[in-house]
Amino acid sequence: MKHRGYYGGFGGAFLPEILIPTFDELVSVFESAKTDPGFRNQYETLMAQYSGRPTPLTFAANLTRHFDGAKIYIKREDLNHTGAHKANNVMGQGLLVKKMGKTRVIAETGAGQHGVACATMAAKFGFDCTIYMGEKDVMRQRPNVFWMEQLGATVVPVTDGTKILKDAINQAFRDWVTNMDTTHYVLGTACGPHPFPEMVAWFQSIIGIEARQQILDLEGRLPDRVYACVGGGSNALGLFAGFLDDPVELVGVEAGGKGIDTGFHAARLSSTDAGAGIAQGYKTYFLQDDDGQMKETHSISAGLDYVGVSPILAHMHETGTARFESATDAEVVDALKLTMRSEGIIPALESAHAFAGAFREAPTLSRDQIIIINQSGRGDKDIFTVADVLNDPEWKTFIQTKAAQYHA
Repeated sequence: MKHRGYYGGFGGAFLPEILIPTFDELVSVFESAKTDPGFRNQYETLMAQYSGRPTPLTFAANLTRHFDGAKIYIKREDLNHTGAHKANNVMGQGLLVKKMGKTRVIAETGAGQHGVACATMAAKFGFDCTIYMGEKDVMRQRPNVFWMEQLGATVVPVTDGTKILKDAINQAFRDWVTNMDTTHYVLGTACGPHPFPEMVAWFQSIIGIEARQQILDLEGRLPDRVYACVGGGSNALGLFAGFLDDPVELVGVEAGGKGIDTGFHAARLSSTDAGAGIAQGYKTYFLQDDDGQMKETHSISAGLDYVGVSPILAHMHETGTARFESATDAEVVDALKLTMRSEGIIPALESAHAFAGAFREAPTLSRDQIIIINQSGRGDKDIFTVADVLNDPEWKTFIQTKAAQYHA
């Protein structure tokens, strides 16, 4: 089992004996589905009729004019049902759960968008649903917690460790070990033991396949560069999948937090602070100290605040297939504000990292060059974080008034 799912020296499946039959079953079901055209048709029909695919590829005329460089297009995953690319993965895994005959799903979430998508999928298919979420992220993403609970999911705040995404993943694995017969763990990104990296990337490839055809229809040519934010890496791998065989530069933008030099960031591939290691069932680059202990991470966006990265992206980094940059919290907020005021579009803080990376480079490109930015999710969920950063006085008055109404 440990030799499956390697990408160069990364990946694998480092599992306790008790989980091996469960993973064998999942590998078998996924391999069968992947080679069955009927399953892919079922999946794409579901995404078209339930999630609203294909999502548009929007020309950002005002941003293009502002930077006076490359033509800027935005792939609008924010217009997916539940507001993010996460729906692509969870609906696909939901179909696999039905094939396996299981009745309960569990998930972890950082920004909450994967949790909302998973709770939505569970409600549609009739599964019981439990979502694990770091206590710190529960506080940051309260609106998404509200919607998960209204959709019928049980949200469990995780108080271990640093109370963020990696701790939620650990807790979800503990649950799965004791409930394997009835439960499937809907891992939210292209990390973890095989087959999760390949499986999540396969479902998310619908983003890049669409984007490639859409830019050919609109411009009659391929883009020069495509940009995506990188937490675990699911939306980046989804967009990149459409251009792997083309002369298109693939750019991933990680969370630079307060700055790479400060140590308060979550940049695994664009800094020198990470090293290869094994944790949470797979081998990849982790931010870790000399003793192999995981370091604390920091990002303004809960969805990028993760200590590891997809083993597929780690391999792409080492082979030069993709380039990785970082954007600081301050650059991200500036990119968010500019996108809102210029285009009337509100990217999620995660997605705003991709915008920040693209905005840095767009003015250096010529007017006949084309770039695509993947807007992985919408920013509604970030209203508390963004309002705090912007120190908006009317928002503060609103919160104080609501608190008084609740006798807080």
